[in-house]
Amino acid sequence: MKVAFIGLGTMGIPMALNILNAGFELTVHNRSRDKEEIPAKAGALRAGSPMEAAAGAEIIITCVSDTPDVEAIILGENGIIHGSSNGSIVVDMSTISPSATRKIAERLGKKGVKMLDAPVSGGSEGAQKGTLSIMVGGGTEDLEIVDPVLKAMGKTITHVGSVGAGQLTKAINQIIVGGTYWSVAEGVILGIKAGLDMDKVLQAVGSGAASSWPLINRSGNMIQNSYPLGFKVKLHRKDLNIALEIARELGVTLPLAAYIEQIETGLIARGHEDEDLSSVARSIREQSGLD
Repeated sequence: MKVAFIGLGTMGIPMALNILNAGFELTVHNRSRDKEEIPAKAGALRAGSPMEAAAGAEIIITCVSDTPDVEAIILGENGIIHGSSNGSIVVDMSTISPSATRKIAERLGKKGVKMLDAPVSGGSEGAQKGTLSIMVGGGTEDLEIVDPVLKAMGKTITHVGSVGAGQLTKAINQIIVGGTYWSVAEGVILGIKAGLDMDKVLQAVGSGAASSWPLINRSGNMIQNSYPLGFKVKLHRKDLNIALEIARELGVTLPLAAYIEQIETGLIARGHEDEDLSSVARSIREQSGLD
């Protein structure tokens, strides 16, 4: 099976490598062409444009930052739509607007090209280990075709509905993730201010109902006040903006998500946009007199 992968960022490179390691024939493309070198050294072919990457591919995967990027890669002048063939399947693993996803799928469908939206959760660690959670919207038969490729990248693959449902599910995921990071930060800073042995505190609460992925994997960042990249603050704020837009359309109130979006806006204004999401703890540390 011939696969194309477009978008070789923090997540995309390890995802592409896992596809190669699973034995698939892979062609890659990235706007910054130097990013193609790592998968190329592992055996991937390089393409000069999304259109070129899509030519001859049965499955075309995109994994980029935002809605305009996906629209340009798929529908632009040198986009996938101009190189893909009838019966091929585009799998967008970015996190973008559900309504834009449906419009893109409609355009592709007129050319006989199917589309799945399959955003992921699990961070850079999950991408490297091939243990991502993948939320898929689209046709059941299309998912059956793509499933072996998705299994090279993810541990949990869930079909959540028609095209666009994957993005809606990811929006819910990001709302919950934001709230969890914030609550972990509040608990950690309280413990530090109280002078507790935080290793013991984390051992205690991490073994009970308070356990969570951010607690286990990111509380150390908050204690040390150091936030090496896992998932960028600016990308999570972008995701929350998508969730808040959906909420406005549906008449749903999301007060905590709106508050965290503002916290992230402040972090970005202070130059922390490329830090890991756990840097939301900076706000509590500063307000609590730790920094």
